[in-house]
Amino acid sequence: MDAPEEPLPPVIYTMENKPIVTCAGDQNLFTSIYPTLSQQLPREPMEWRRSYGRAPKMIHLESNFVQFKEELLPKEGNKALLTFPFLHIYWTECCDTEVYKATVKDDLTKWQNVLKAHSSVDWLIVVVENDAKKKNKTNILPRTSIVDKIRNDFCNKQSDRCVVLSDPLKDSSRTQESWNAFLTKLRTSLLMSFTKNLGRFEDDMRTLREKRTEPGWSFCDYFMVQEELAFVFEMLQQFEDALVQYDELDALFSQYVVNFGAGDGANWLTFFCQPVKSWDGLVLRKPIDMEKRELIQRQEATVLDLRSYLFSRQCTLLLFLQRPWEVAQRALELLHSCVQELKLLEVSVPPGALDCWVFLSCLEVLQRIEGCCDRAQIDSNIAHTVGLWSYATEKLKSLGYLCGLVSEKGPNSEDLNRIVDLLAGLGAERPETANTAQSPYKKLREALSSVEAFEKHYLDLSHAAIEMHTSIGRTRSARLVGKDLAEFYMRKKSPEKAEIYLQGALKNYLAEGWALPITHTRKQLAECQKHLGQTENYLQTSSLLASDHHVTEEERKHFCQEILSFASRQTDSPGHKIVLPLHCFAQLRDLHFTPSNAVVHVGGVLSVDITMCSQMPVPVHVEQIAINVHFSIEKNNYRKTAEWLTKHKTSNGIINFPTETSPCPASQNNLPALELYEMFERSPSDNSLNTTGIICKNAHMLLRRQESSASLETPSGVALEGGAHVLKCNDVTLQPGANRLMFRTQAKEPGTYTLRQLCVSVGPVRFVLPHLYPLVQYDVYSQEPQLRVEPLADSLLAGIPQKVKFTVTTGHYTVKNGDSLQLSNAEAMLILCHAENRAVIYSNTREKASDVLLRVQSSDKVTSISLPAAPAYHMIEFELEVLSLPSAPVTGGESSMLGATEPRGKPKDTRKAGRCMATTDHKVSIDCPWSIYSTVIALTFSLPFRTTHSLLSAGTRKYIQVCVQNLSELDFQLSDGNLVDPGSADLQLVPLNAKSPQHTHSKQSVFFVWELKWAREPPPSLHCQFSVGFSPASEGQLSIPLKPYTYEFQVENFFTLYNVRAEILPPSGTEHCRTGSLCSLEVSITRLSGLLEVDKDEALSESDEYFSTKLMYEVVDNSSNWAVCGKSSGVISMPVVAQATHRVHMEVMPLFAGYLPLPDVRLFKYLPHHSAHSSQLDADSWIENDSLSVDKHVDDQLDSSSIKSRGSVHSASSSEHKGLPMPRLQALPAGQVFNSSMGTQVLVIPSKDDHVLEVSVT
Repeated sequence: MDAPEEPLPPVIYTMENKPIVTCAGDQNLFTSIYPTLSQQLPREPMEWRRSYGRAPKMIHLESNFVQFKEELLPKEGNKALLTFPFLHIYWTECCDTEVYKATVKDDLTKWQNVLKAHSSVDWLIVVVENDAKKKNKTNILPRTSIVDKIRNDFCNKQSDRCVVLSDPLKDSSRTQESWNAFLTKLRTSLLMSFTKNLGRFEDDMRTLREKRTEPGWSFCDYFMVQEELAFVFEMLQQFEDALVQYDELDALFSQYVVNFGAGDGANWLTFFCQPVKSWDGLVLRKPIDMEKRELIQRQEATVLDLRSYLFSRQCTLLLFLQRPWEVAQRALELLHSCVQELKLLEVSVPPGALDCWVFLSCLEVLQRIEGCCDRAQIDSNIAHTVGLWSYATEKLKSLGYLCGLVSEKGPNSEDLNRIVDLLAGLGAERPETANTAQSPYKKLREALSSVEAFEKHYLDLSHAAIEMHTSIGRTRSARLVGKDLAEFYMRKKSPEKAEIYLQGALKNYLAEGWALPITHTRKQLAECQKHLGQTENYLQTSSLLASDHHVTEEERKHFCQEILSFASRQTDSPGHKIVLPLHCFAQLRDLHFTPSNAVVHVGGVLSVDITMCSQMPVPVHVEQIAINVHFSIEKNNYRKTAEWLTKHKTSNGIINFPTETSPCPASQNNLPALELYEMFERSPSDNSLNTTGIICKNAHMLLRRQESSASLETPSGVALEGGAHVLKCNDVTLQPGANRLMFRTQAKEPGTYTLRQLCVSVGPVRFVLPHLYPLVQYDVYSQEPQLRVEPLADSLLAGIPQKVKFTVTTGHYTVKNGDSLQLSNAEAMLILCHAENRAVIYSNTREKASDVLLRVQSSDKVTSISLPAAPAYHMIEFELEVLSLPSAPVTGGESSMLGATEPRGKPKDTRKAGRCMATTDHKVSIDCPWSIYSTVIALTFSLPFRTTHSLLSAGTRKYIQVCVQNLSELDFQLSDGNLVDPGSADLQLVPLNAKSPQHTHSKQSVFFVWELKWAREPPPSLHCQFSVGFSPASEGQLSIPLKPYTYEFQVENFFTLYNVRAEILPPSGTEHCRTGSLCSLEVSITRLSGLLEVDKDEALSESDEYFSTKLMYEVVDNSSNWAVCGKSSGVISMPVVAQATHRVHMEVMPLFAGYLPLPDVRLFKYLPHHSAHSSQLDADSWIENDSLSVDKHVDDQLDSSSIKSRGSVHSASSSEHKGLPMPRLQALPAGQVFNSSMGTQVLVIPSKDDHVLEVSVT
């Protein structure tokens, strides 16, 4: 232990470093145990629990066992962890007490004193038990006595610091148990030492970092301290924790650089701002670049040195973690950030030096990744490395341009000197790559050595980058590299090779709508096409650039002048025409037709106004603007009259064309809307806002690749259409912006004309719009003359003057003086002639041409209307008044609803009124001057009134009532109502009406009543004629007198033959009828006249003294107030003698209390059946046999059910007399029977024993 001190060997910072454990005591003993110990120690993992809530980890412990020397113990202030002994072990196999007291105890005491002097408290004493030595010495004490002595002497309260290892070299269960206990104790002690010392080290490091704002703080010193911690983690194979330390150093330095750029610089940053003198790239082929580490330690490193060293360490750890693709990603970020950091720190860098450093670094990273991955992995992860390939290609291109290796003449002397300086900054090639044929160093020297070598290397890198981008679907990036390659070919005077790359890039930009890249690429393409002599392509590209607002005004004028210069040169020597698309020269905004409906007749003039926006920056003189028109005749062209065309055309005549986005055909208007969301990042400790930003959640939809199938810049190859129909406009100067152009044409042939193609001629250059969209058409028609007659109102009313509109459409016919319309007069319709009738002549666009007086001449059969002279394709409109005679249809019958007629009006009248008006049609034949055939028109008139009549009786007195209902929407004045019967001279009709005019409103009725009086026997029927004068209430004096409204009807069997009287008498001894008590009903039937003509029928029978007829009576109570007891009907033989009376008695029972109406008494004629058996049966037997045939063809008041309810049932389907002839009943007309008891009521009082009182109120 007292040997002279030896100098410590330098620490090699590699992965071979392990935690140091010193060994004191018997070195020979340890040497014999070391092989087994070194194998067994790392075999079992241990759980490492760390402070600050960090997750526990399982680690395998390894140690570097060295001989104990006092020089190994750390001195005050030394914080190096790699040279720190974490544990001290004393080995002994002493089994003799004397030996222990003589030497071992003193040696142990000395060892512990040294440890205490250096404050080392992590130690173990291992006592090895050897059975062989124990057998050789029989006088020794038991083994436990030595262990106990050591524990008593040195361990005191820490008896576990002394461990017994029994026969370590034997193979027994006891030995294995001893080894297990020892290894467990060793691992636990090591782990506790690690935790304690690392925690102390981290606290010191944290304290040092918190002092970074103090003036004397040094980043390089702190760098060494935190890297020491990273080395320890790496030594423990905790590569993730080691990587975190370097990432924290990286972030800390980056933050200081950003602060420096913002004006808040630290003093120590000036050490890194020294000029760059070496640019040899990254060093990734050895675990630690000691040269750069020493530069950092001495504070002599540049920014590139620090970044290179940091990344090399990160790369080593990432490769240990088997994450090579993260190396590529971090490398690309590092290279870009280094370029920016050098600018922020204003570090002096020779031109091209940074390009050399980036190029070497890219290739170094790529080769390092290729060295640890197989080819299949590399090919499947191109997306991670292709960025480095592209960046290396870009930097090599920059070096080529800088050193004159791309120029046509090659590098000059200045360029050669620059190349020499750049190669000098590379220094000598590193030993680890000296034997590599394709090392980055050799590639860069070779590329800068000659023009040919540079071209070879640059093309290889470019094609490789394009191929990689294409294989993973990054078409945009591939096009970008292709553009650089095209620029290289243009400098090499090879435009034919550059064109394909420029076309490909432009195609991609156009498909995705990138305006600025489109403009830049087009300028490159224009230069390429000019060198290649592609005149048509060059002119098209020039026109696109001249109309592009992303180009400067001077450049736009230059490209526009290129087109005009070419046009002026070719005018002198005319050659072939060059056809270009119109959208790069001008755009159509709108088109306006005059007339606005784009319909014109043959010979008419049509104007087409076009608004064209010139996109050229200067005025351009245009020789001709032509619109090719396609003419077509449709099969159904006969339908296309002026009226039909007007209904199917736009009203304003303006057609707007969609705005074309010529630089970006695939406009981004078709893309989905941006979905932007705010993003906030807060500190987990105090919830303070760290960063904020915007995230686009549908970026994958907005940035997706959209390719078209063909190039969008190649000439379209539009063929110029030719034809007879062309609209032209000559010698026009198009000013920048909107220009108004007018085209005029005269229609010649009828048909449809479609504007197909627009061509603008500038010398031999034709700017063509192949198809006009939306479809632009105008129609030319040739129309036959037509006459249309229509009422001015919804319906024509009969009886009053109504206006009818005549419309003559002349069509191709010219109306001359003397032409007239000949109307054949209808019998019941008059055409009224007025002196003030006028006709208006309109053009086909409804413009009033003239207003002339209309001459109308009328005779008995013909009305002649003289037409005013009018040219073709005009309209003559005039109005005439017509009058239809008002008369209702003849009706007959005897019901109260006589006179009702079936309407023939229009269905719409039913909706307008409760009952529709009756209509009548009048047909008029019209002879027109342009046709040999007559035109028949039908005018439908509606009768404004509905008339009904009814017969009223009061004993033998008779009255006729006429009801006039106004069904129209007008109000009328009715006057002079009259009713006559021209066939009866002895009959007198006495009016009972007011003499003043009656005002009837719409949907109201007026009633007229007359009394019939006669001196002799009245006729069996009356033929009446009703007439009433009427006039509209709202109009004043009419020009002509109106004929009265007439209504004819017949009244039959109106004379009263029988008087029926009924009376109900209370039971004897009582004053009033009571409910539930039988009362007497007495019915008397009285004949009022002798034999009349109406009595002569089958029921009439003759006797010696008088004639008689058979009647049937029936008592019916439809209101169910009475119960008829016994027979309710019977047949009587009634003498046909005046005042002959027949009485019938029967019993009835009131069912309710109150004033009850009497039951109804009905009379029927009893007609015998025409049969041989009819004479064998008398009338009474028919009644009693209950078999009658009732003829109720006009009477609906006979209720057979009520008859059945009274017990005297009439059954026509009785099976007892089936086959026997049955009599018939015929109801008497209402005018022949008068019921004098109608309206009579009888008082019925309730019975005394009723508990519930029911009262009938009528």
